[in-house]
Amino acid sequence: MKLVTYPDREMMMIDVANMMAGELRSALASNGTATLAVPGGTTPGPVFDNLCDVDLDWSNVTVMLGDERCVPESSDRSNTRLIRERLLTGKAAAAKFVSFAIDPETDLERLQAEVETHLPLSLLLLGMGADMHTASLFPGAPELEAALADDAPAVVTMTPQDGLEPRVTLSGRVLKGAMSTHVLITGDEKRAALETAASLHDAKDAPIRTVLGDATIHWAE
Repeated sequence: MKLVTYPDREMMMIDVANMMAGELRSALASNGTATLAVPGGTTPGPVFDNLCDVDLDWSNVTVMLGDERCVPESSDRSNTRLIRERLLTGKAAAAKFVSFAIDPETDLERLQAEVETHLPLSLLLLGMGADMHTASLFPGAPELEAALADDAPAVVTMTPQDGLEPRVTLSGRVLKGAMSTHVLITGDEKRAALETAASLHDAKDAPIRTVLGDATIHWAE
C-alpha cells in the first residue's frame, strides 16, 4: 500500500485526474484498448469533471462502475446517472459504457458475461466507507464470503446492512486483478478506518483489504 497525502481536496482531485489520464494513455499505447472502473458517490465527482475533457482516444476506452444500487437511472441515488452526467461527457462521451443499471433477477448473467470480456481492468478507482467497505463489498453482508472467493463471478449481488436497496458490484476477484488500483478518500474518519483496515488480516472484516496490497491511496483532509 502506498499512501499519498495532499494539502487540500482540490489539488488531490486534479492530480488524481491527471494520473488517471496518464495511465489510460499508457494502456491504450500498449494494448490499443483500456478498461476503466470507477466509483459512484459524491467524492469522485471533481475527478470526473477534470478527466472528461482530457484529450485521449476515448473511443477505445470502456468505462464501467465498481457498483450500482438497484434503483432507476433517474434516481438521485443512481451511480449510473452520476457517471453519465459528470464523466461520459465532453471528450469522454466517445467512451463505451457498460451499464450496471440492471434488474439482477433477469440481467445478472448477461452482465457477468459482458464484464468478463473486458478483464483485467486497466485502471480501477475506488472509494472506501468508514466501515471499510469498498465498491459494494460490505462487512457483514450475507453474500460477502462468496463475493470474495477466488472463483466468484465478475459481478455479484450484495445486500447492504443499511436496509436500503440491494446492489450489484464487481467481485473481489475482479478488484484484485486490476492492473492499476487507486483509492480516493477524504477526512479524518476514513483515514482512521484505513489505518484500522491495514492492521486487520481478514478481508471479511475490512473488504478494502482486498486491494490494499497493491493500491495507491489518495487522501486529503
